[in-house]
Amino acid sequence: MNQARQETIPPNPAVLADRFNTLRYDPEADAVVLLNRAKYPHEREYVFCRSVEEVARAIETMIVQGGPPLAYAAGLGLALSDVNESAYRAAAARLLATRPTADDLHHIIPAALQRALQALAAGEDAKAAILHFVNGEIERGNRVSRQCGAHAAELLDDGDQVLTHCIAGAALCWMLWIAKHQGKTIHLIATETRPYLQGARLTAQCAVELGVECTLITDGMPAHLMSQGMVDKFICAADRITLDGHITNKVGTFQMAIAAHYHGVPFYVLGYDGPDPDTESAEGIEIEWRDGREVLYCAGRRSAVEGVKALYPAFDITPPHLISAIVTDRGVFPPHLIRMYATASE
Repeated sequence: MNQARQETIPPNPAVLADRFNTLRYDPEADAVVLLNRAKYPHEREYVFCRSVEEVARAIETMIVQGGPPLAYAAGLGLALSDVNESAYRAAAARLLATRPTADDLHHIIPAALQRALQALAAGEDAKAAILHFVNGEIERGNRVSRQCGAHAAELLDDGDQVLTHCIAGAALCWMLWIAKHQGKTIHLIATETRPYLQGARLTAQCAVELGVECTLITDGMPAHLMSQGMVDKFICAADRITLDGHITNKVGTFQMAIAAHYHGVPFYVLGYDGPDPDTESAEGIEIEWRDGREVLYCAGRRSAVEGVKALYPAFDITPPHLISAIVTDRGVFPPHLIRMYATASE
């Protein structure tokens, strides 16, 4: 979609379409303010984090979720550190240790730390340097989301029934919104996404805010719906994309990709700003294993009997031969050519 055509699209009404709606630094409170995604939309609670440790715990306990948002929150959190080199290095190490899989965190924190140390060496305001950099990254991320969503909207046909898994974030909001204003009627099918129910809460809420019809299903239903011809396209996001075209996303994505491939359903990945230049292949991805006890609960209530154990790998990896294309802010790429993203014209 060219820029002139994009400018005819009204502002996106979905709260999650603009990251500044969900996270920011409040100078008066000297705090990082985060929308509590673990409670939204049933409660619109904003959590004030006044220390590096509070930001780190907010990331670990899923108050903030999604690769880019948690990276932005961590970057803003670095500004809460004591203003000296050793404190900044310790804060960066703590924030980097929160969640290992998504690559955004591992780019933003080192870059923000570098700017803080450069400011200290020059006798300048290190906190201001961090905030200037991170807020610029949030603005850039918002532009990337819209551009990625615009390219994805071009892949949708009027009447499509689109399956999505977990919450594909701002790019999904823009894809649906732009497609709607192209005159396309899209029916979104969202998996509920155990155990935090991101699909039942966040994805479904985005669809409601956008006025897009949405049907909720359990995580075990996609293959059957595909077999019945009830899914035209499968679209999700990725927490990391390798240079050879593997993607990692919320656990369950891999099995849905297998089902889509079997049934001839195109699988498109909202790849935002492309592959991680530091991850050549799937072997370079660390999969986060969360506390299995989280699986024993649903919506805050225990759903499993006492005496059982549980496992919770938070992500899985889908190989490139199961992926139809990776959609980015710079265009649509076959997965085996995603490394060309860096040389594509912006």
